[in-house]
Amino acid sequence: MEFDLHEDDAAFRRDLEAFLHEALPEDWEARSADGPGSEAQAAFSREFCARLAERGWLTPHWPREHGGGDASAWRHALLGELLWSVGEPRGPQYMNVNWIGPAIMQYGSEEQKALHLPRISAGDVLWCQGFSEPEAGSDLVALRTLALRDGDDYVVNGTKIWTSYVNHADYCFLLVRSDPESTRHRGISVLLVPMDTPGIEVREIPSVVGERYFHEVFLRDVRVPVSCRLGPEHEGWGVVSYALQYERVGAARYARAARTLDALAERARSRGQLGDPTVQEKLGEARAQCEAARVLTWRVIDQRAHDLPPSADTNVARVAGTRAEQAVARLALELFGTEALSHGSFADSQFRLAMTAGVAVGATEVQLNLVAQRFLGLPRE
Repeated sequence: MEFDLHEDDAAFRRDLEAFLHEALPEDWEARSADGPGSEAQAAFSREFCARLAERGWLTPHWPREHGGGDASAWRHALLGELLWSVGEPRGPQYMNVNWIGPAIMQYGSEEQKALHLPRISAGDVLWCQGFSEPEAGSDLVALRTLALRDGDDYVVNGTKIWTSYVNHADYCFLLVRSDPESTRHRGISVLLVPMDTPGIEVREIPSVVGERYFHEVFLRDVRVPVSCRLGPEHEGWGVVSYALQYERVGAARYARAARTLDALAERARSRGQLGDPTVQEKLGEARAQCEAARVLTWRVIDQRAHDLPPSADTNVARVAGTRAEQAVARLALELFGTEALSHGSFADSQFRLAMTAGVAVGATEVQLNLVAQRFLGLPRE
């Protein structure tokens, strides 16, 4: 298997590295410590993404008709790896270009495409996703938020929880049950909802993960025009399934974990610990997990580059990425103990982000069930 970059992609990476050296402020490590949901990163992302867009680097893999550069899926993967390794300066906008935009391209009306895609490709809009609910969690199809038809509007009532990035979002990719008599996968719709719509209330959920990372969203008699529905009515599960195939490998967290691991190794060297065989073994194991996550993600990217349909490889890659993140976080604690939890340190940031890895984009247990069914062909009990 050939892992060397194509000459054009290698040149792109060099140019992007030079741009980052110039564009990121001197205090970027401190700004990015709380992850993409922090106040500092959300504010910086608009400026940063606009500069990326000027160079055609925000959505290089999108079709030209939608503001992209017709580049391959590999170009987008390289972009994501490098940006995540330095703390993801796109902030929440990484979701926009990775799966929200493609979902709108696939299922949106011409009016929806004209409204949303230019803003995403220009880097001047923030989105959040309204998926999880208090009594649904990772069992997404158990959602209860109702959207009942009233003429040309839906009237939405319900609650979403653990919603990231909502405190700055302009729009919400909202999952609702549009058929109150339906159950499980049937009767679900997707609405593209402006966050300034009357009846939406947002409350922060304090957590150790990071500043303004999680929120509850309360929807009370929120009127959403039917024209905001993405895809056919009651068939939103197909839209969500399509989007999730992009989302589960959209955040190259293994790249950030690998960079943290390099810093851990250097710190161990400076303390004279690198000669310890146990330390060497643990560093090697964590490195192997990071590289396994990278290769498994690349397998998914290669499938996309060859226009192959989504497969369970996506779920396998997601589990590998989660385990790599958590392995590096545990190693930081083992090597440096409580010092690794000093707020703002690279180890502290990695540890807090790793806490979310097992639940974001579907709990690891859910991913393992999907691997068992779709990859291994095991029966569902």
